[in-house]
Amino acid sequence: MSATIKDVANEAGLSVATVSRVLNNSANVSEEAAQRVNDAIEKLGYSPNFLGRNLRKRETNVILVIMPTSEHSFYMKIVAGIQKFAQPRGYDIICASSNSTSEIEIRQMNMLFNRTVDGVIMLGTQYDADTLNKLAKNYDIALCCEGVSGADVLTVVVDDEQAGFDAAKELIRLGHRKIAFIGANDNAVSSKLRKDGFLRAMNEFSIPVNEEYIYTGDFEYENGAIALERFMNLPEPPTAVFCVSDLLAISAIHKADEMGLKIGSDISIMGFDNISMCEMMLPTVSTVEQPCEKLGEMVVRKLIANITSPAGSKDNRRYTVPHRVILRNSTGSISKQ
Repeated sequence: MSATIKDVANEAGLSVATVSRVLNNSANVSEEAAQRVNDAIEKLGYSPNFLGRNLRKRETNVILVIMPTSEHSFYMKIVAGIQKFAQPRGYDIICASSNSTSEIEIRQMNMLFNRTVDGVIMLGTQYDADTLNKLAKNYDIALCCEGVSGADVLTVVVDDEQAGFDAAKELIRLGHRKIAFIGANDNAVSSKLRKDGFLRAMNEFSIPVNEEYIYTGDFEYENGAIALERFMNLPEPPTAVFCVSDLLAISAIHKADEMGLKIGSDISIMGFDNISMCEMMLPTVSTVEQPCEKLGEMVVRKLIANITSPAGSKDNRRYTVPHRVILRNSTGSISKQ
């Protein structure tokens, strides 16, 4: 059987309380006592149960990050921002992928429910607003990059509606009037808001919205190609397309190239996120940049403040970080078409 703290105390000839003070790096212990405890630990092969101790103290200094997928560089950049801020402050980060599946997410959330972690940051969630609001009363949770409508939970995002507006406005500024939209379903709050911004820009510049130019699927890569092919087979195809993610835009670009279209000339395509592939692609991809590191830094800073704050003073506000539209080779002026 493994050694216990009582075995260590007996071996060292000291009280259990003294051994505990040594394990907790207390200053109120003599060097001679500390050496006896360390010698006894080495001899007996004792392994302190730090997790158990932390659970009793209701703190672990560990934060769980749940993301829809670990294959998306966008999420990993946010995690990098989270780690950059958290680790110097004594917090470790555990990452888990839910595969956008509620059963997996619930299983991962058990780490919070049994106090294995102090808090959870969700980069997208299957929970509805009512459930999140109930959880937020008893646990420290935060949403990042994908909010939930009606959730009174700490949330850090870009202003998706304004970003959609700004993206459409740039295409309009380039002279485009026949502008299509590729989005996900309205359950994805970010996609709905980006669509709202797109429609606001079209309305503000008095440009009619052609319903045949609106495609709603999901964030899966193949939907960009499906939508682009549908648009270009219309009697009067669009001259520009705004996609709610870079993966959808890249998929649309590949399909346009396959159809023999010149990107940025025959058709302009803009994405959203500014993932690494945008600069690696030929042509390079115009997009709306989400500042991933800043998103990660802000959400974990606010979450740690909640974890360490007195009861009843939790911050459940919604924060936004600045976005910017980046024009690259995948978009061109209408005069080039």
